[in-house]
Amino acid sequence: QLQFVESGGGLVQPGGSLRLSCAASGFTLDYYTIGWFRQAPGKEPEGVACISTSGASINYADSVKGRFTISRDNAKNTVYLQMNSLKPDDTAGYHCAAVLIPRCDRTWYTQAGKWGQGTQVTVSS
Repeated sequence: QLQFVESGGGLVQPGGSLRLSCAASGFTLDYYTIGWFRQAPGKEPEGVACISTSGASINYADSVKGRFTISRDNAKNTVYLQMNSLKPDDTAGYHCAAVLIPRCDRTWYTQAGKWGQGTQVTVSS
């Protein structure tokens, strides 16, 4: 079973930045399309960003376009989520997972495997 380990979350002021990491545990990440998801208490899960195996196909939720950047370093077996201009609405647990299709099309967020345990991001002054 694919297992992911997320890190990099924390408390940040509005307008600040964080970089999240998603590391693969026990398998090679470069065979998989990877997605970042988030969920805040009382809210539905949201697919935040997706990146294909080569990085050629990328997709973002409208709520984060222009502020978040997803990338991957297959040599380090890690996918990153750079988050800039953070807002209080970005507060959530952030998780990564394999996306079970090869490209990040409009439905990518409906094709997720099991999430990692997540890392908490809190945006507050």
